[in-house]
Amino acid sequence: MRAETENTVAEIEKSLELLRQRMDWETAQHRLEEFNARVEDPTLWDDPDKAQKLMRDRQALVDAIETHDSIRQELEDQTGMIELGEAEGDSEVVAEAEAALHELARRAHEKELEALLDGEADANDAYLEINAGAGGTESCDWAAMLARMYVRWAESRGYTVELQDESPGDEAGIKSATYRINGRNAYGWLKSETGVHRLVRISPYDSAAKRHTSFCAVAVYPVVDDNIEIEVNPADIRVDTMRASGAGGQHVNTTDSAVRMTHIPTGIVVTSSEKSQHQNREIAMRALKSRLYQMELDKRNAEAEAIHEAKGDAGWGNQIRSYVLQPYQMVKDLRTGVETSDTKGVLDGDLDQFMAATLAQDVANMSRAEAREDG
Repeated sequence: MRAETENTVAEIEKSLELLRQRMDWETAQHRLEEFNARVEDPTLWDDPDKAQKLMRDRQALVDAIETHDSIRQELEDQTGMIELGEAEGDSEVVAEAEAALHELARRAHEKELEALLDGEADANDAYLEINAGAGGTESCDWAAMLARMYVRWAESRGYTVELQDESPGDEAGIKSATYRINGRNAYGWLKSETGVHRLVRISPYDSAAKRHTSFCAVAVYPVVDDNIEIEVNPADIRVDTMRASGAGGQHVNTTDSAVRMTHIPTGIVVTSSEKSQHQNREIAMRALKSRLYQMELDKRNAEAEAIHEAKGDAGWGNQIRSYVLQPYQMVKDLRTGVETSDTKGVLDGDLDQFMAATLAQDVANMSRAEAREDG
């Protein structure tokens, strides 16, 4: 086996070891048996919230075990193919197995990063807000493109997407939109998207075909679990009802009983445009608590605070990522330096490379900080 291939195998083994550590491999099977026994308890669903949490925790453990076992099995299969190919002098078989190992190393590293999503709210669902910056129709169109990008990313991961509120642009696109992204680790992955996103392209709305630069601000907040207590004084809230402004269609509900909730001490405003005013009040309150919880996380977590402050205004000098469609094709993350010329793939939701790089950078920063404290 070539030295390069041996290094690849070592990388995969390292990822497997981290996965075992994160799930406490020695007790994993025993804990799964306990979960299975509790699932069979006929009284489990007497408390639906508790039951749903148990089912989520059980599924997370099942997924972790299956991920580890599938990586381990493929590692054994591909190294076996290399040994067989080398013994028979079949260079084509060896080359195919080596290529498969490189791809496996990439996937194992991604799962390794995912296992590091153990922050206080990383496993939670997420609220995703998109707001068009200055620039009128151009920025509104860019906001709609970002919304489509994130919806496609979420759906590619098997997450469900609920549109909470949308304000259409005057001529095209959207001025703002709020989505709830439901799925394990949704917040852990999406939190790296908080910031200003910059688009450079030839404007389809400019008859002179000039190049335009547009900005949009993205903000991500965790959906607050029932076991997290966030107290909100009713006297601090102003509730307004209104007609929903969404344009209708597949993803937008329109209603006369939309609710806008303002938290007076912080100025936070949340809206909901579902079918009933009662339902909208509940949704808006959950969204408000999530925003307040995010503020608390920012205070307690230096990295989160840095991200929060880096959001800035949706304009020059504050962007975290640039999407250049003209005069060349490139998407570049300005925090990690990760870039790609596959702009179509990115705008179709291929964001994992950017999220993984930011997560890895954050983990490295935290490790260095912990090392300094230990020293």
